[in-house]
Amino acid sequence: MWRRETGTVVRRAAALPEQATAPFVITTGSRVPRVPTEWAPHSHPLHELVWVRGGTLTSRVEKRIFTVSEGHGLWMPAGVVHGGRATAGAEFYDAFFAPDRTPFAFAEPVAIAMTPVLESLLTHLSRTDLDAAARARAESVVFDVLQPSERQFALRLPGDARIDAIAEALLDDPADCRSLEEWARALGISDRTVTRAFRHATGLSFAQWRQALRVHRALTLLSEGLDVQTVSETLGYAQPSTFIAAFRRVMGTTPGAFFDAADGTPAGVRNAVSRVQNS
Repeated sequence: MWRRETGTVVRRAAALPEQATAPFVITTGSRVPRVPTEWAPHSHPLHELVWVRGGTLTSRVEKRIFTVSEGHGLWMPAGVVHGGRATAGAEFYDAFFAPDRTPFAFAEPVAIAMTPVLESLLTHLSRTDLDAAARARAESVVFDVLQPSERQFALRLPGDARIDAIAEALLDDPADCRSLEEWARALGISDRTVTRAFRHATGLSFAQWRQALRVHRALTLLSEGLDVQTVSETLGYAQPSTFIAAFRRVMGTTPGAFFDAADGTPAGVRNAVSRVQNS
């Protein structure tokens, strides 16, 4: 995972909501971590959907890191071991789904589009005064509107002993600008070995993988309110325009447009949550 922030509290998995033992198909809850919070690796007997407002959530599942920002959620199938980390002050929401009564199944963790309709329905289901018929109607609509996001925010880690040191160093410091050739010399292997290892393990070249990693980290920094120039400097870019171009290559849009879309803010208007100026 990324370098742990100072003051991070590490917790075990939170207990399932009390209603999860009731005959409900979907059970929802929320909380606001006041400090950066990390959950140790764990699993649930129920499917879990998590999402945040005003921050980001990062989850590690085997050799993949998922970074989920506002407007998106992460579906975690029942029984999948995962760890997670939420930024301080983020509104953290989760919904648990009974596997035997959920009419679809995702075999792997998947990013979910948290549309206003879906969020409103899940908030509605957090009420304790719903009768069985009202709950069943709302749950059936959730099943209709819950869809994977067009963007899947997964960064695959190499898991190759020859190059794992590169991944660890870049996770610790994404601004590390050492070239592929410099890394090869430091590790005592050939440039070609590094190139082939990254391609085989991640499907990306070294340069593409580092670029994707930096964009994942940028999602968190931008969500915390840092401006584009500060983020670009933090991630080792010489100028903001270079960072914006890299973000567009990975995400298909600029940082400002990405966060405006998540927040529903018209283009060109400063985002009240992320404070990212559209570009």
